[in-house]
Amino acid sequence: MATILRSRDWFGKDDRWGLAHRAWLRAEGFSERVFAGKPVIGICNSWSELNNCNAHLRQVAEAVKRGVWEAGGFPLEFPTISLGEMLMKPTTMLYRNLMAMDVEECIRAYPLDGVVLLCGCDKTTPAQLLGAASADVPAIMVPGGPMLRGMWQGAEFGAGTDIRRLWDDVRAGRRSEEEWCEVESCVSRSAGHCNVMGTASTMASLVEALGMTLPGAADIPAADSRRLAIAEESGRRIVAMVNEELRPSRILTAQAIENAIRLQMALGGSTNALVHLVAIAGRVDLELPLTLYDEISHTTPVLANVKPSGKYLMEDFSYAGGVPAVLKEISSLLHREALTVNGRTLGENIARAACYNRDVIKPFGQPLYPEGGTVVLWGNLAPHGAVIKQSASSPHLLKHKGRAVVFENNQDLLARLDDPNLEVDEQSVLVLKHAGPKGAPGMPEWGHLPIPAKLLKAGVKDMVRLSDARISGTSFGTIVVHVSPEAAVGGPLAVVRNGDEIELDVPGKRLELRVPEGEIAKRLAQWQAPAPHYQRGYGRLFLDHILQAHEGCDFDFLRGRDRENGQTPLKRFPNPGL
Repeated sequence: MATILRSRDWFGKDDRWGLAHRAWLRAEGFSERVFAGKPVIGICNSWSELNNCNAHLRQVAEAVKRGVWEAGGFPLEFPTISLGEMLMKPTTMLYRNLMAMDVEECIRAYPLDGVVLLCGCDKTTPAQLLGAASADVPAIMVPGGPMLRGMWQGAEFGAGTDIRRLWDDVRAGRRSEEEWCEVESCVSRSAGHCNVMGTASTMASLVEALGMTLPGAADIPAADSRRLAIAEESGRRIVAMVNEELRPSRILTAQAIENAIRLQMALGGSTNALVHLVAIAGRVDLELPLTLYDEISHTTPVLANVKPSGKYLMEDFSYAGGVPAVLKEISSLLHREALTVNGRTLGENIARAACYNRDVIKPFGQPLYPEGGTVVLWGNLAPHGAVIKQSASSPHLLKHKGRAVVFENNQDLLARLDDPNLEVDEQSVLVLKHAGPKGAPGMPEWGHLPIPAKLLKAGVKDMVRLSDARISGTSFGTIVVHVSPEAAVGGPLAVVRNGDEIELDVPGKRLELRVPEGEIAKRLAQWQAPAPHYQRGYGRLFLDHILQAHEGCDFDFLRGRDRENGQTPLKRFPNPGL
């Protein structure tokens, strides 16, 4: 039975509107042959000169078009919002849902039978996936790939991670201003996203584990010609997906999401992935509990020896075998029967994968760390959970008690952090409030609180830090983030005071404010909500509808698929049957 194409409602009719639809496209120079039953393939391009991570996607789009034409499709490129992590303030996370809506509505409104999603920078990947999941038109993703490794003074240099280390050295007086200036021209040598296992690399990898990219698409460097070759192949494949009616709803299952969590743990991936996967699950009617992360983390070793949890960069990771090699190593823990965009199962895709450098990708039996990188914490300070990347933390601080040094917001932090009179020592716990979804707003990557300059000069290299913010996936250190509920909605974090004792117990998965419960209740009763950041526009929409970190920071009205009588509650996530 022939596939019924959505685009025929636009181009296949002989009435006035059919003529107009065809005529307006023929104004671009297309001949009548493109309307002869060819599936229309949208190329959703997040290219922007304000987003260096995605600055090469115009060329990638041309490669996709070659593949679409070759397979008998009709490619039409269209732009969407592009979220450039480095330049957007206060954070791209404020706009992830806006981009997701942009993508969803474009797919829904235009005459598209299938769509190829071109992504790269941190939030462009989950935003496109959220939109495609909700639109549920055949879709395949083509990540832009990581930038080339940085090189400085004869050594490899990782974007984000090594800049943070060097900045600490500059603030401590161990590096000169001249050296700091040299790095500017050495750290970012090509288009592409960060070259460590930051959020962009993590999300591209997880999309492959979800089955939404062709095998091997996640980690090929942006400047590598194979990036264009796999883009061309993706263009060919989307035409076949249209004919097979292979939609995201058949791929983005509970089993696929569990596979993605497994891979996140094995990679020592970004804590941001947790928020995005919870949101993606919500779009396909599933409520993903943080307890599942606990279970999967506890039984999944870290195998990727990549910064910030290890020592190598994404270029090395790709040459060592990349995502397919890691999936092959943890295959006994995966749902190998999960379907992927090439029509094969995940197990079939990784059957012939191989590792070519055992120092970069460790064997399953000889892991870099015995448990997954991300740990979920619970306690009276985080009733709905908080997270820490234990693989990038200092072992001696994973069990720690210290007195709180509190900053009410990011402005307060920047104003007082390096005050020589700040009452702080290496045992202190640095606390940042009002940096969450509503408080910041947008939950920026402010969680990597800098160590006070006077402690850096004294040789302190790490401290326990906690907040309701996020951290960049390139960050390192003993940093607790995603504290939920956030301070701005009256979570317990809101009433932490200077001098309060805080206990962190990562092995025990606990985060406690060691203050009598009666005193905490008294403080919360006296708490007053801060004034909202916005009174109009998208900002007002965001504040009115944003969910908390443990709910994926999606908008409440976007969770779940449409129903005739409105949205229904999300289904319970099935227990891992492994």
